Amino acid sequence: MAIKVVGIDGSPRAAQVSDFWFAQLDVRLGKIEAVAGRLERQVWMIACGAAVLMGLEMVAVLARLGQ
Repeated sequence: MAIKVVGIDGSPRAAQVSDFWFAQLDVRLGKIEAVAGRLERQVWMIACGAAVLMGLEMVAVLARLGQ
């Protein structure tokens, strides 16, 4: 692969990496991680709520059986 970045004098040199590109990537990944974190909390809340409701139903059934 040929080197396409050259200096003013015509000698090849290493390409400059754009810090702006990495900053934008970090911002977007941060937003994705925030959304994933909120989704994980919501899933845990739904799972815990379902477990509580199931526990209450089991207590109600056991109370009916004891009468």
